[in-house]
Amino acid sequence: MTLTWEFFTCFLSTAMTTVYHCEATAPPPPPTGLNYWWLDPFTVNVSWQQPRGLQDGEVLYKYRPVNDETDKCVVSTIWRNFTDIFLTEDMGNRTYHVWTVGSKSGDSTRVGITVKTPYPRAEVKDLRCLINSTGMNCSWRPGNQPFTLSYRVCGNSLDEMKKCDQPYSSAASGRTGCYLKVDAVNDICVLLDTGAGRRTFKPAREILSPKLSVTEVGDKFNLSWPPPEFGEYSHWIYEVCYKKCNEPKVCLQFTTNGEPGQMAYDKRCLYKFQSRARTSHYFKEIFSGFGDVVPYGTDEPPDGTLTVVAIVIPVILSACIILSCYCFRRHRSIICPTIPDPSAIFKEMMLNGNKEFKTTPGNLYTPVPEPVEPCKITLSPRKTPDTDV
Repeated sequence: MTLTWEFFTCFLSTAMTTVYHCEATAPPPPPTGLNYWWLDPFTVNVSWQQPRGLQDGEVLYKYRPVNDETDKCVVSTIWRNFTDIFLTEDMGNRTYHVWTVGSKSGDSTRVGITVKTPYPRAEVKDLRCLINSTGMNCSWRPGNQPFTLSYRVCGNSLDEMKKCDQPYSSAASGRTGCYLKVDAVNDICVLLDTGAGRRTFKPAREILSPKLSVTEVGDKFNLSWPPPEFGEYSHWIYEVCYKKCNEPKVCLQFTTNGEPGQMAYDKRCLYKFQSRARTSHYFKEIFSGFGDVVPYGTDEPPDGTLTVVAIVIPVILSACIILSCYCFRRHRSIICPTIPDPSAIFKEMMLNGNKEFKTTPGNLYTPVPEPVEPCKITLSPRKTPDTDV
């Protein structure tokens, strides 16, 4: 009886401990009733209901975009809603994950919600926004279409949307655009409405490419640029791409503080330069596209001396060898006459003794007989002196 009671007491204590432990480590319930609405064309608000059985302040909530799995994009909040900037330039739709985090019980399962834009995306091409000291010039293709452009500073939904009051359209370039009176140091959010669709974007800070100046100093080039019109930045990084003498394109980078950059110069080649600029990584990003092509120098005609030497000299040597062989074969009997064998002469002398040695034709050299003119002597009659009778 005692053993049965002790076993029952131990079993009940173990079961109660297990139940208490499971209740203490059970994850909290996930958020429910996720919903969203647009505060303005750039800002969306996502909200959810409080999980059942929990009170405000007992848990935290976390959320992040599904397409970004980095921990840097995980945001914690005690509120049951959040706002985010949502631009059609980034993506068509965006999905968020939201979950509950308990102080001791871990994380709940994640609940997803997909935010969709309430309007179709406007189809425009080659969208560019150039900044200068007075504002921003945004333009795009195709041009000659009706549009409405509005803008404000990003991240501040309380700012009133401003409308473009300086639109333009260029038939020559086929571009349509608008001049914006803004401080380009701030991030600007722009809404472009073409009637057929809308497009929201945050313009990049692009400037006109500074004009490249090329000067020759000895056997080097000095490359210089005027200070960009926008920004009080002292350090700029210039990328220079050039081609010379039909060689592949080469790109170099120069970090300058007002002084020119230098590179080697081959005077036999025509150079074609293009350059662009950007701020260093320590400053807010400002960049330019490649500027116009800047030519310098001329292509000298290639030196033909080596070519002539490589072609003419072998031809001359070949002709000389052929002529030498021809002359040798034609006059072989003179150049290389037949010489009798000395051993044959000695052997013949031993066999015949004192007999007259007769050479056979072909063994000895027989000189060609020289022509002899006959000498004729004519006697004149002798005169005798006259005698007196």
